[in-house]
Amino acid sequence: MPGIVVFGRRWVIASDDLVFPGAFELFIRLVWWIGTLILYIVHKGRFDCGGGAVLHYYLVVLLVLLGVIILTLCAIVYVSAQGTIMNPGPRRSMPALVYFRALLYIPELVWACLGAVWVSDNSSGCDPAEVGAVIGAVTVSWIILLFTVVGVLVVFDPLGSLRRSALVDEHGLRHMESSESSQLFYTARSLATRVWESRLRLLCCCLPQDDNYRAAFSSIAQLFSGFFSDTDLVPSDIAAGLALLHQEQDKMELCRDPDEVVPHSPSSPIREDLEIELEKAAHCMQFAAAAYGWPLYVYSNPLTGVCKLSRDCCQNRNAEYDLVGGDGLGCHFTSVLLTTGLQFRDFIHISVHNQIYEIPFFVALDHKREAVLVAVRGTLSLKDVLTDLSADCENLSIEGVSGACYAHKGISQAASYIYKKLVNDGILSQAFNIAPEYKLVITGHSLGAGTASLLAVLLRSMYPTLQCYAFSPPGGLMSKALADYSKQFVISVVLGKDLVPRLSIPNMEDLKRRILKMVSNCSKPKYQILLHGCWYEVFGGTPDDCPTEMDNRREEELSQPLLGEESLLVQHSTSYQSLSSDDTPSHRPQLPLYLPGRVLHITEDGPSRRPCFSQVTYRAEWSSEMAFRSVLISPRMLTDHMPDVVLKALRSLTCDRPFALCPSSLSNSHLNVI
Repeated sequence: MPGIVVFGRRWVIASDDLVFPGAFELFIRLVWWIGTLILYIVHKGRFDCGGGAVLHYYLVVLLVLLGVIILTLCAIVYVSAQGTIMNPGPRRSMPALVYFRALLYIPELVWACLGAVWVSDNSSGCDPAEVGAVIGAVTVSWIILLFTVVGVLVVFDPLGSLRRSALVDEHGLRHMESSESSQLFYTARSLATRVWESRLRLLCCCLPQDDNYRAAFSSIAQLFSGFFSDTDLVPSDIAAGLALLHQEQDKMELCRDPDEVVPHSPSSPIREDLEIELEKAAHCMQFAAAAYGWPLYVYSNPLTGVCKLSRDCCQNRNAEYDLVGGDGLGCHFTSVLLTTGLQFRDFIHISVHNQIYEIPFFVALDHKREAVLVAVRGTLSLKDVLTDLSADCENLSIEGVSGACYAHKGISQAASYIYKKLVNDGILSQAFNIAPEYKLVITGHSLGAGTASLLAVLLRSMYPTLQCYAFSPPGGLMSKALADYSKQFVISVVLGKDLVPRLSIPNMEDLKRRILKMVSNCSKPKYQILLHGCWYEVFGGTPDDCPTEMDNRREEELSQPLLGEESLLVQHSTSYQSLSSDDTPSHRPQLPLYLPGRVLHITEDGPSRRPCFSQVTYRAEWSSEMAFRSVLISPRMLTDHMPDVVLKALRSLTCDRPFALCPSSLSNSHLNVI
């Protein structure tokens, strides 16, 4: 539901979000009140020290004040637990309770100051237990007040006053001139963009503020403001929607029909092809992981990693090897050597230079596979995150590709940077002068996978036999024409329910629409949804059986914003309008972007939930990029993206057994429809 409106502005918290914080404070206050009451009863009539009379009245008033606060918190928790996300009617008294609770902070602050004064001036000669109790009361009061101030800052909405002023009655909004409505909406969006840009500048205050960074901040701010401004939900609504969506997806997975498969002739080499590509992928993934340098090596080897790297971290090898950029080159180089098993002489170039749109990479001779191997590092710094989030489309000019050629702007510029280094600086020429019979292989993970894929597209005309292995590449990467073209030489490897290969602006818009539908249809209070969701994520169990997006009986109500409040920030939103129709065009048309190349999907074999430390087995199959057109909610959506987890899965497939194919692959089929 929309954020609660108190003190003349909207806040990033709803009236049904006060159950847990209210219950926690209620517990603290009850313990505090009981302790104070015991102290008062034990020492009643015996406050015979110098400030005993003052202490007596202090404790009496403190007990009364705590009692009033406890009753108020009980009312807040009870009222906040009423209704549902879509039915705030039973919580209409919440603003009055919030005002009353805020007023109680004034006497509490005054009494905390009086307690501090008594301790400093009138506590001499009093029982140490009495003095300690007053000091504890004063301390707890100040801690609660401090946390309250922090909480207010956390739930403060910089656009709250604008959102509040945009809430007009239905009659007035309906008769508002379209030009006035559009102007107000434009003003709101512009202010939201400036707020997001200020947040990014504050977050990245330690980074240089050149033209590239300013352009990235502006682009990312427009992306975020456009994505969030057409909904009127608070973060807890999104959390509840994700919990419901996860359970709904699990129910659908349990009851889904057998996978549709595309038959092949008995002589189809799908099985052999998959085995070969798995072996190559497992080999290349070592280099993709090595590109992360010492941080991933220490993370993967917590007991021995630091010791193995410590002796080489202070050495400077720049004079002997082509190492460029940054400090700690010795650590990075040593970790790459330990991860790949190569020798010093096998490296042609290593760069740890890192700026926005400029990411580290290395070039080495892989004698085992007879390849000149280019490995590109994935996201490891704030600069890389800015490159990831620069998600506008950029046109590319690629020879021999029919159709529109465009790609993710940030990753495309990173690929262009490495292309210029490899070609213009003669790095590849140097490598092939040493090993002219070798072929070119490019690899990377995450951001590095996307960059490697686009780099392979740029180099394809110069090196027709090149191959690229992209591990966990971002889903919104390249146009359909480029994706089809890259199927000839790019293999994308995706593990499980990894979020990143499913990340694209259309997918996120679809996720937002599904969350809205979930929270709108569910008939349970939010606190119950969150409690059951947390239990389900940690311990498993049966998915919640509350109404979900599969129940269409209320869809006619969902064509309007939540609670029927036609805010200017949501009146233009297709997130609401599209709830009853999946064909509604987006208010902000986005060019579709796809995964690169052929997709090799690795999934866990067996039940999704298993005991801790149990052996995990995997299966692999060729999949379609269309299987990644929606975000899957799961506790593993982030862990499945980690490079060490991907490497472990590939090693499990190639070392434990020659290969592991899914049942559909063994029956001469290559698509798994998820």
